[in-house]
Amino acid sequence: MQEKIPLPSLLAGPILRRVDAKNMSVWLVTSSAQTLNLSVSDGNSPVEGTTDQKSVQIGLHAHIQLLSFIPEQKITANHEYHYDVLTTDRSSLCSEAYLHYDEKPLHFRWQQHLTHVAHGSCRKPHYPGDDALVALDAQFTRADGIENEFRPDVLLLSGDQVYVDDVAGPMLNAIHQVIDMLGLYEESLEGATLSCSSELKHKQDLLYKRETLLPKFEHNDTLLDTFFGAKEKPIFTSVNAKNHLISLAEMLAMYLLVWSPKCWDFVNLSNDIQEQKHHLLFNQELEQINHFKQGLPKVQRVLAHIPTYMIFDDHDVTDDWNLTRGWEEIVYGHPFSKRVIGNALIAYWLCQGWGNEPEKFESIYTNADKVFEPQLPKQNQLIDQLLSWENWCFCLDTEPFVYVMDSRTRRWRSESNKNKPSGLLDWEALCEFQNTIMNKQRVIVVSPAPIFGVKLIEAIQKVFTFFGKALTVDAENWMAHKGTANVMLNIFKHTHTPPQFIILSGDVHYNFVYDISIKHRRNSPNIVQFTASGIKNEFPATLLAILDKINQLLYASRSPLNWFTKRRRMKIKTRRPNTNNKRSLLNTPAIGVVKISSHSDQVSCELLTAKGECIRFEQEQ
Repeated sequence: MQEKIPLPSLLAGPILRRVDAKNMSVWLVTSSAQTLNLSVSDGNSPVEGTTDQKSVQIGLHAHIQLLSFIPEQKITANHEYHYDVLTTDRSSLCSEAYLHYDEKPLHFRWQQHLTHVAHGSCRKPHYPGDDALVALDAQFTRADGIENEFRPDVLLLSGDQVYVDDVAGPMLNAIHQVIDMLGLYEESLEGATLSCSSELKHKQDLLYKRETLLPKFEHNDTLLDTFFGAKEKPIFTSVNAKNHLISLAEMLAMYLLVWSPKCWDFVNLSNDIQEQKHHLLFNQELEQINHFKQGLPKVQRVLAHIPTYMIFDDHDVTDDWNLTRGWEEIVYGHPFSKRVIGNALIAYWLCQGWGNEPEKFESIYTNADKVFEPQLPKQNQLIDQLLSWENWCFCLDTEPFVYVMDSRTRRWRSESNKNKPSGLLDWEALCEFQNTIMNKQRVIVVSPAPIFGVKLIEAIQKVFTFFGKALTVDAENWMAHKGTANVMLNIFKHTHTPPQFIILSGDVHYNFVYDISIKHRRNSPNIVQFTASGIKNEFPATLLAILDKINQLLYASRSPLNWFTKRRRMKIKTRRPNTNNKRSLLNTPAIGVVKISSHSDQVSCELLTAKGECIRFEQEQ
């Protein structure tokens, strides 16, 4: 334990989270227990109010803090406020120059009427490409203080903010160094070949071989081989399950490393793995990790200035999370696999979900306060509470109204066949969604998976599902489950449904925009779906180009094949990128940018690529 290292007070953050007229919240991680206050001013004078501090100690030298400032007078929309995080002696935790734009104080704006919405998903640190969050910082720098230029009102992250199930060798090495450095709490393991998670740090011979740690199942076969081996995708996938994170300490350390440069200052990465065959892979990943961490100061800065909201998708927990009823029965029926999923969910709550709507999680926070001590003795009780939690979705009372879906835990499970894909929302969740948006004028719906996907890809997934191989092709789409598909499409047809929908989605690692309406209906809602994925990830380029061409050929607007889809009564027009009007699917790391007119139904969809280019999707004339 390197207790004598002079750790910085601020390990990660601040990340600006929920902001509305009555509250602004900030998430951060400190190296010691401190009483903290948010200082807010309108630029000229202090804003009177109180700070509610919630703190969870996750290790000897690591404290996750969620600070909420409650002003005496409501926060004014479209007004710039300055803020700082202060200790009891009034010193700033956020004084370092790189956190600030042009030497200005940290600042934010709350917008009641959204006109610029940024969104994205899928940020894999070791993907060989640039990070679009760095490009977002560059845009913010140019727009800061300039009217009518690009400055997002909010940033909506729609899933796979981290990849628990796909971790580079150098990143895993760094994670274990951070665990030692911060003294993150370890845990005992049940049903595993290891008795304690601390043993993971000392098994360097298992780098790229973590699948060997998966538990035994009842019939003397490994869980991997019996259910998800060579014939199907494994439960714990990081390119064949080689570096899936296991312990809660590992997952929390990863969050610190993907959002902040601070812990990297204490990490020394060296290629000292034992097996020569992995050296080349390690070095390739190391090059990408070094490139990734160079951009982290800018990522940390931009997240400190834009209200940011996050919902999980599968890789935040594990690939194919809750994809089928059979998957759930196997995973939650074994103590070790349940622990791995539960750890990812605890880490998600602490580092992502909590800040979306802090007051919603009071009962979870109360229980978590009893869990975090050496060996995490009451860890299973917290996991059970989170696995049964049904309030991960959240809303923003803005114009347009924002509804962020939980399409991972509220599943419509197949009763006829446990290996069929579950619906992305069950009946009750769909009813709640409909009741919440009823009679709204305009709604932004954040769905991690596209509601209207690429028909050819959905057809391929349907074929694999028919032969019992849903896990092989990630057969997760809204049309894969008849009940979910029919209810969702009927919501769009309801007479009191909002006249305008903007659907923001990710997951698929490519980008496209659809304009959707109901055929032969005079008062059809205007539906725009913008899929932006990923922030630092891509689909295989050659394969996507082939699928795009075949999809355009087979499912053209007048193609009879459209009548064999569940969306046959929906009219779908594709917006083409202005860089290549022959393509409908664009493959590049990027952030989606939606520009909403306050005077009309016009919705502009643009991509801010990781290279800093702006690509606009043009409507059909």
